[in-house]
Amino acid sequence: MFLGLRTVIYPAPDLAAAKEWWIEALGIEPYFDEPFFVGFSPGGYELGLNPAADPALGAVSYWGVADADAAYAHLVALGATPLEPVEEVGDGIRLGTVRDPVGSIVGVIENPIFDVTPVESAGPGR
Repeated sequence: MFLGLRTVIYPAPDLAAAKEWWIEALGIEPYFDEPFFVGFSPGGYELGLNPAADPALGAVSYWGVADADAAYAHLVALGATPLEPVEEVGDGIRLGTVRDPVGSIVGVIENPIFDVTPVESAGPGR
């Protein structure tokens, strides 16, 4: 069900300052830059800055899934508490969050844009 970690979203109440700091830290420009979200793509993953996110919750990691509704329902059936229901945020990207039974926030993201092609490793010494 889980395809791997895909996205981490940091709260960014001062979006302009956070964007500039991450440009310097990553050495790349954002691929998406709007007043409601700034996204970077370092190393094939997404680092997002959200000015509306609650800093008290900290960063939230999102697991890539093929079906966000099914993954969300599965986690809730296992005892997770719903936080943010699955919803589309644009370009067919759907995400939602739950709180697991020990209190951690777990996100699921269905992102048709994300390349899920497996990377084959040559292994050591090859």
